[in-house]
Order: sequence, then C-alpha cells, then structure tokens
Amino acid sequence: MKSTTANPTVIILILGALATVSPFAIDMYLPAFSQIAQDFGTTPARISFSVTSYFIGLAIGQMIYGPLLDRYGRKRPLYVGLIIFMFTCLGCMRSQSTEALVALRFLQALGGCVAWVAALAMVRDFFPVQQSARIFSLLILVIGLSPLLAPTIGGFVAEGLGWQWVFVLLALIVFLILMLTFFFLPEGHQPDPTVSLKAKPMLLTFLSILKNTQFYTYSLAGAFAFSSLFIYVAGSPVIFMEIFHVTPKVYGGIFALLSVGFIGGSQLNIWINKKYSSEQIFRVSLTTLVITSIIFLIGSWNNWYGIEATILLFFIALTCLGLTNPNATALALAPFSKNVGSASALLGFLQIGVAGLASAGIGLFNSSDSVPVAAIMTCTSLIALFILRFGRKRIASKVGIYREAATTVVH
Repeated sequence: MKSTTANPTVIILILGALATVSPFAIDMYLPAFSQIAQDFGTTPARISFSVTSYFIGLAIGQMIYGPLLDRYGRKRPLYVGLIIFMFTCLGCMRSQSTEALVALRFLQALGGCVAWVAALAMVRDFFPVQQSARIFSLLILVIGLSPLLAPTIGGFVAEGLGWQWVFVLLALIVFLILMLTFFFLPEGHQPDPTVSLKAKPMLLTFLSILKNTQFYTYSLAGAFAFSSLFIYVAGSPVIFMEIFHVTPKVYGGIFALLSVGFIGGSQLNIWINKKYSSEQIFRVSLTTLVITSIIFLIGSWNNWYGIEATILLFFIALTCLGLTNPNATALALAPFSKNVGSASALLGFLQIGVAGLASAGIGLFNSSDSVPVAAIMTCTSLIALFILRFGRKRIASKVGIYREAATTVVH
C-alpha cells in the first residue's frame, strides 16, 4: 500500500467513477435497442451482439493494460485508454450498420477497459488487503449509480434527440472523469521499468498468477457467477421490451429498480462481512443464485411467469451477485502484493471473457422468450458452484479476508 495525502473518500469516489465507464457504456444505450434496430433494419436481439463485442473487447483489453499499468504507473495508461474511448463514441454515433456498430463497440471497450483494471489495482495500492472486500463493495455502490441513472437517461436522450446522442453524452461523461483523474487522483503506483512488455515475460507473469490455486478457484467461480449479470444485461431488453412490450422509458425504470438488488447486495456485504468471512458469504450467495436460476428456468420453460415474477427473480439473482462479486474479487487478489496490475487484468479478462461468451448466446438464439436467458444463467451458475466446490479442496495455503483481522500475504 502506498501512502498518500489524498482523502480516502475522494480516492474511492474517483475509483468508483472510473469503474462506471464501462457500465455506463453498456447500460445507457440499452433502451435505444429498438430504435437502433429499426434504423439498421434488423432485430433488437441482433443489436445485442454490440453488447457482446464490448464484453470481448473488455476481456482482451484488460490483458493489454495490466502490464502497462505496472510498467508505466496507473495514470498514463488511463489517459490513453479514456481518449480512445471518447473518439470511438463519436464513431458509434456515425455508424450506419450493425456490423459497424459491433466493430466500433469492440474498439470502444479496448479503450474503456483500462478504467476498471486501474480501479481494481489502485484498491490494492491505497488500501490494505483486509479492507479490500469492503472497498470493492463501496465501489459497487458508486457503480450502482450506472444502472440507476444510465438507462433512464439513455431512454430520454434516445426518444428526445435520437440514439446517436447517447454516445455523445457518453463521451462528455468520460471527459469529465478524465479531468477528475488528472487533477485529483494521486499516482498509486510508481512506474516499474523491470516489468517487461515483451510477449514471453508477460505470458510467464500471467501463467505464474494463474497457477495460484486460490486465484484461479475464486476468479473462475466468480467469473461464471458474474456471467449472470451480463446475461441479464444482454437479454433484458428483449424480455421486457419485446416480450412484455414495455416502452423504453418504462424499461429504464425497471432496469433501475432491479439495480437496487445488485447495489443492496453489495452494501449488505459490508455489514455481513463484519460477522462472516468472504469465503462463507461467497459460498452461500452462490448457492442461492443457483437455486434462483433453476426456478427461473423451470418457470420460463412452462411459461408460468408474468412480468412481476420475472422482475422478482431477476431481483433475487442480482442481489446474490452483489454479494458474490466483491468477495470473489477480494479472495482472488488477496495472495498478491506484486504484479497486482497484471493479476487484476487477468481477473478482469476471466470475468469479462467468460461473461461475454455467455451473453453471446442471447444473440445466437435470437429468441422471442426468456428461456435462453434462464438456461444460460442456470448453466453458468452451476459451473461456478462446481469450480468452487472442487477448487477449495486444492488450496494449500489460503489467504482469508476476515473482519478486523489482517492476514499474511502468500506468494
């Protein structure tokens, strides 16, 4: 942990703002799916491929930025990535086809992903390991402003000015975050010229991180659990606007309501973490997610649920994810004090990569009901539980995250 004179609250707020870059980029244009599809002469399910391409760009980009953040410090790569993001926003605004939008969203993610990787790494730069689960939960509270505000704002902008202006607004938001980072965020990690940017040393670094049993157990289990969030994001416009025929403004309100579950889970985690370990919380919340997904699948298959039941089941699932995500992240990164940027990047790659591939199923099925969403959520959550159950047995020297207790970092 690096010492700094900056107010910890200011640091958390700026890290939270950085962490919202990609959620805003994903959530804000969701209410415009029908409008974009109409302009491009396609279906909203096909437009969801632009969400998937963003997820894939997030996954790949994090592997690039991890070593850069360790080699050049946190802030210089941040500036480059955020500038790329702003320029590709303008490209998305001018796109004329699904293919162009999908490609530009991929490039946009390559720029914007640096914000999340840097935010994760700087949690370890500025705060001790035993506080990490609590800090990640606080970041999720800030991130929670995205699904509360972004779809609603995006719906109003799309209906009032057209979907293109959603991307103009995104560029302006990221410009403001860039200014806050430049003027108020300290450099959490001094450049380390010993970090190699050659392919072989970078791959060896990632391989050494991946060999850590605690890292791969909780990063993979967390990644498959986290997939449910991305599946929901990609599938919810189809479910609510195409199946239940709500307007973009109403969809934005439903999305905001459901985000309360995710935020509430993350904030509940802060309180629960005072009494139980991160490992215990992760195991129980993941099991609850599996049960909820199975109930959702059975009901969707038999066409039992209306809009109210669908919202309730999504709410429970998102609450579980608000509990699983910060604890899985904290447990995966806990063993590392060196190469934290690379570890954060690899964690992000696994989380976003797995989730992006899972969410692609929504566009591939091009379905007019909720069965694919429920089925994919069930499969990914079951895989997560399987990985956790068998991976925990292989961890020889576990680094725990407990209340009030500092732990020894194991290399």
